This record gives sequence, C-alpha cells and structure tokens, in this order.
Amino acid sequence: MSYLEYSVKTTPSGIRKLLFLHWPLALLLTSVACFGFLMLYSVAGGSFQPWAEPQMKRFALGMVVMIIVGMVPIYFWRNIAGVAYLGALALLLFVEFFGTVGMGAQRWIDLGFMRLQPSELAKITLVMLLAAYYDWLPVKKVSHPIWVALPVFLILLPTALVLKQPDLGTAILLLTAGGAMMFFAGVHWGYFAAVIAMGVGLVTAVFQSRGTTWQLIKDYQFRRIDTFLDPGSDPLGSGYHITQSKIALGSGGWAGRGFMQGTQSRLNFLPEKHTDFIFTTLAEEFGFLGGFSLLMLYALIIIFCVAAAFQNKDRFSSLLTLGIAMTFFLFFAVNMSMVMGLAPVVGVPLPLVSYGGSAMLVLLAAFGLVQSAHVHRPR
Repeated sequence: MSYLEYSVKTTPSGIRKLLFLHWPLALLLTSVACFGFLMLYSVAGGSFQPWAEPQMKRFALGMVVMIIVGMVPIYFWRNIAGVAYLGALALLLFVEFFGTVGMGAQRWIDLGFMRLQPSELAKITLVMLLAAYYDWLPVKKVSHPIWVALPVFLILLPTALVLKQPDLGTAILLLTAGGAMMFFAGVHWGYFAAVIAMGVGLVTAVFQSRGTTWQLIKDYQFRRIDTFLDPGSDPLGSGYHITQSKIALGSGGWAGRGFMQGTQSRLNFLPEKHTDFIFTTLAEEFGFLGGFSLLMLYALIIIFCVAAAFQNKDRFSSLLTLGIAMTFFLFFAVNMSMVMGLAPVVGVPLPLVSYGGSAMLVLLAAFGLVQSAHVHRPR
C-alpha cells in the first residue's frame, strides 16, 4: 500500500473528499482566469481597478463555491434538479417585471453588491434537470414521441423567457445545450434532422418578416445580421465593432505587440474591450501564440470533463458532466467566432476571462457539479 492510499484510508471523510477533487481541472480553470486578470489589468491602463481586482475576488469566491459544491454528494444535486430549474424560471419571471435595464435589455436583478443575471443560472439548471430526467427515464423510452416532447418543452420555456429580455445569444446557448443533452441521452437522430429542417424554415421566416407587422426579431438584431454578412457596408456605424475587432486580431501577428502595447484597446477603438471583445485584446497584445495558448487551455478543460464523464458509471453524473462541458464549449466557441466575424455579434462573454460576476460564479458552481460527480463516483 502506497503512502497516498494509506492516507486516504485513514483520514476523515472530508479530507478524503478533498484528495479526490479533480485538482488538475481546478488548476486549468485558474490558469484561464489568470489570462483574464492579466487582460483586465491591461485594458485598465495598468491598474487593478476597476476590473481586475473585483474579478480576482469573485474568482476566489467562485473557487470556494466550487469546492463546497464538489464536497456535496452527487445524489443531492440530482434530487434538487427540478427545484433548481423552477427557481431559475421564477427568477426569469421576476426579471420580466422588476429587472434592471442595461444597454436596452432587461436581464439583471440588482442585489446591491452585484447584479445577478438569472439566464446564467438557467443554463446550468436546465442541464441538471435534463440529466435527472434521462437518468429517471428507461433507455428504451428515450426516443418515444411523448418522452421527447417533455424535454423539448422544458428547453423552450426558459428559452422563450430569455428571448423576450431580449438576449438572443443566451437563447441560442439554451437551445443548443438542451439539444446536445438530448443527443447525449440517445434520442434518435431523426428528431434532430427534423429540427434542422425546421430551423432552416425559421431562418427563412425571420428574413421574410423584416419590415412587416409580424417581425420576429428586433431591428437591432437584424442590423447585427447585416453587419455579419457585410461588415463593410457601414464601417462607422453597425459594422464598427467587428471592423475594429478584426483590425486588432490582425495587428497582433504571430507574437503580438506586447503586453499593454495594443493600440486598438489602449486608444479605445475596441468596443467592450473588458467583456465581449476581450479576446481581441489578448490577440493584439500576445498574437497568435497567446490566443492559441488560451484555446488549448479551454480544450484541455473539455477533454478532462469528457474523460471524467466516461469514468462515471452513474448515468446522471455522466450526462451532467457532458452537459456542463458542452455549455462551456458553446461559451468560448460562440464568443471567439463572434469577435472573428465568423458569427453574428450576440453578446456572449468569454468564460472566466471576460469581466462579469454572475457568469463567473455560476460557471464555477457548475464545475463544482463536475467535481461532485468525480469525487463521489464508485472507486
């Protein structure tokens, strides 16, 4: 018996759980967050205020939350999945009537010390509920139309509430993450083919509705689509953000201009440089190597989560871990695609790097669920 095995067998259960935590995953999350601290320090002109220092405090709090969530048995999270989902829906309804308005959208609840964005909670609680649902449902019933209709309704309900705020980016993430959970659970591919066909029809209807009395999306969302298709059509107006983003990305070159030497961010040409467009600041200052390094850290986090999911013998734990990994992937994939002009600008932050309180805390709590599944798996 090795010393570590002996220590695990002889120490109290709480200490043993700490030893079983997925510490390599925690280290990767910390490494990604350090990229964020560095860039927030840079875009503030070499100051920890107003962004870097609060972000560090939130990350420290988030890591504590992750460890606490990870120490709680996984069956507890399975049992409260429905309550958590209903709580997120209640908060979304509260935002509809009493939420704080910012930048033309009503998405936040002002708690005084921070602004909570309930749509962030909805992303995780939806994954929890679907994992619990498919853990309860016998595998042979997964593709039955009745048992497919229920999760579709559970996905569409928060999506509709988020879309009304309006928050198109989060609505897309909810739909995609929910669909991925159904795919992971083994729902027949024919349903997905039908959804893709309906999606093509919906996109056609959206374009056909422009300028009519039954217009399906807001005018500013149409302008984002126009900008995506042809950014040069209005370089000083709706195309300004993505044009400046591309300039910053291209000027970084192979190794970048150097730390705090980016002209686009330092001279305030780059919009939302501390939130949605922070990746372009990173690419300008550290070039392709810096951007690729961050992308590799993200990829390692996904790989570790997928490996942990396959190690779990419990269906709920496996589906939950895969769902959180997919949600995390969608975060950075959509953000990076957006700032590179590969997708319309939809306001999705770069996970653990962009400035923001509720997004970081909820995401680290979600990784706490991954830790709980890892700690409490049969060994």
